[in-house]
Amino acid sequence: MFTINIYLKLALTALALIGGTILAFVYGFWYAFPVLLIGIGLLVSYIMLGTIQSAADMVQKEDYEAAEKRLALTFNPKWLYSTNRAFYFIIKGSIAMFRGDKEKAEELFKSAQKINLPTDNERAMVLLQLASINASKNKWNTAQRYYRELKKLNVTQNMIKEQIQQFDKAFQNRGVLRNPGMHKQGGFRQGGGKRRRPKSR
Repeated sequence: MFTINIYLKLALTALALIGGTILAFVYGFWYAFPVLLIGIGLLVSYIMLGTIQSAADMVQKEDYEAAEKRLALTFNPKWLYSTNRAFYFIIKGSIAMFRGDKEKAEELFKSAQKINLPTDNERAMVLLQLASINASKNKWNTAQRYYRELKKLNVTQNMIKEQIQQFDKAFQNRGVLRNPGMHKQGGFRQGGGKRRRPKSR
């Protein structure tokens, strides 16, 4: 996907709007109209799309500090196109997870979940994060609720499929983690079941 450097985009927006205004005063509005139209188009694009695409690329490279600075250049998250607004919260949530702030991350992923995401892959990504966060806090009932929603989705991206499989294994093994004795052959009642009393002296 083609993306233009945000600083270049802002410079071109300012140049088109200022240049178009000068042309309007000197030569008249209709001479300036095409230039002003380009400037307005760039400005609307910046306001509605923000800096999500470039910030997402930085997250993929695990450069979270740069991603956060790039997101800060977004004019107003509330004015973003719905899909980009969802990804704004997803990226912020990923940054919070990187910093170990699970409460903040969960809040941000919940904000993303409330927005209509375009495909099941994006919905699965958010639900997987929410399930993982709650599992890490031993809130297994909440994690299971998110996991059930996750399993209903048609996920096509291999990376997300692998992450779901890893979480599935962790979910199945949670009983083993809580009750390590169950992992032994025969379980707790190996050899008859009743615990022997110590001999009386």
